[in-house]
Amino acid sequence: MNQEISDSTHRTAAVPVRNFSLQLSSTPRGAHLARLLATEQLRTWGLPPHPAELIVGELAANAVTHGRVSGRNVRLLLYVVGGTLRIEVTDTRGDRLPCPQRSAAENAEDAESGRGLLLVDALADRWGVVPGPPPLKTVWAEVGAGSIGSRPVDPPS
Repeated sequence: MNQEISDSTHRTAAVPVRNFSLQLSSTPRGAHLARLLATEQLRTWGLPPHPAELIVGELAANAVTHGRVSGRNVRLLLYVVGGTLRIEVTDTRGDRLPCPQRSAAENAEDAESGRGLLLVDALADRWGVVPGPPPLKTVWAEVGAGSIGSRPVDPPS
């Protein structure tokens, strides 16, 4: 696992900004670690892990399943500005854009996969994809104040 962690608080117009960045192997283990480490970081910030842990899990699983290139990592970025948590997962398959599988999910109730983005769509306030410089793409989701603002966030000491 390659790792780069940045946990900082900046003051911009009296709004705290927190961020966490992590580079992980493009493997199922890397996706699992993304969810575990994101959950722990949210707890450190005093934020509830739900629904962010599920969103991180789905985006990371998609990145290592559909965006995997051998020898290249995925990056997880979490940041909080005001009452919004943004989750970003970047992989190296910019040529393969995510697409929710609504028809597959509706037509195959017993399917074991294909519902991840539907879950993200249901849990996140907004989500999307941003093409990066080739060969990158970033899939992002935001969870707003109604979901993460239920507990106060104390500034770090």
